[in-house]
Amino acid sequence: MGSETVRALKGISFDVSEGDFLTIMGSSGSGKTTLLNILGCLDKPTSGDYLLDGVSVESLSRDELATLRNHKIGFVFQAYNLLARTTALENVELPLMYNASVSSKDRREMAIKALDAVKLKDRMYHLPNQLSGGQQQRVAIARALVNEPVMILADEATGNLDSKTSYEIMQLMQELNQEGKTIVFVTHEPDIAAFSNRTITLRDGNIIKDLVNTNKKSAKEVLAAIPVTDDPK
Repeated sequence: MGSETVRALKGISFDVSEGDFLTIMGSSGSGKTTLLNILGCLDKPTSGDYLLDGVSVESLSRDELATLRNHKIGFVFQAYNLLARTTALENVELPLMYNASVSSKDRREMAIKALDAVKLKDRMYHLPNQLSGGQQQRVAIARALVNEPVMILADEATGNLDSKTSYEIMQLMQELNQEGKTIVFVTHEPDIAAFSNRTITLRDGNIIKDLVNTNKKSAKEVLAAIPVTDDPK
């Protein structure tokens, strides 16, 4: 910035193990976005090493990074980022279209399997505007799962949802994690972080906390405790 060098991250060092469910927290300006971009292979660190599934990211070309992202990382965003004029099934198929080794038949079968995993198989032919916010986020999660990535990277994935729907998404995340999926979930909400196994907190580009969540909550139990009310007539 002008003559001043601003370091978004300073000496960050941590491991994410296979099958981990990690949340990253921090206020605006803490370095969360920069860290997210590095984890997602969108940016390269100016120094240090980032190894994703044993691959050193900083040595890769732009095309190699794009291939790595498509095969190793499943992205879930706050704004869903679904294509408006295509069905849920077609949205989920999209990442597979960049994989020449997957036939159209296999692509369709893999997308249906991913939608079934997020309990939306019966909505596969619906357009995004025919789905609720929670259902659209489930489509986005299915799209992230379809390539069998080594890591699901979620950026404020509950930020546009009400509390009950947020807990439903976190229940799905916990179920996927129990099935062995590795999840890194960026959030600014402590109640959402409480559903993960571990939380890293950033401040001014530094890790100030890296704690195992000993009081981890079950999203399923939280949902069960919410009173059921009838819709007003």
